[in-house]
Amino acid sequence: MDMAQFLSFEFRNQNFFLNAWVKADENAIEMTFFNELGANVGELSYRDGAVHFSSTVIPRSVMRSFKPEYIIADFQLSFFDPFLLGRALKDSGLVLETQDGSRRILSGNEVIIEIIKTANAVRLVNHLRGYTFTAEGDFHRIQ
Repeated sequence: MDMAQFLSFEFRNQNFFLNAWVKADENAIEMTFFNELGANVGELSYRDGAVHFSSTVIPRSVMRSFKPEYIIADFQLSFFDPFLLGRALKDSGLVLETQDGSRRILSGNEVIIEIIKTANAVRLVNHLRGYTFTAEGDFHRIQ
């Protein structure tokens, strides 16, 4: 993946919006966040099992609500190979269900995360932590 995305987050009746350039492959995830004028407002990366986030603009109070590790995890849950993801979740006692490209993650019989994918958007609803994450982009070529 190497593409522009529009990201939105809804948490505790607050909405946050960012433009991002996302580069991801089997080795790393890199996200550069931009405001409406194209100025860099932060960077998030995941490589070799470590998450790094930096920003001189995004307040620390916002990042306490949206931990960088959660953003990376949500990205992996949305886009990671479903077979490998299912195996990894099973090791944690969770179950992955897939249907028509959408995904549900269950703990026992309880749906804790729902991911609905279309050609232009991915919407993740985290029932466990009470937030919604949406990425809009050209996803038609991504499984």
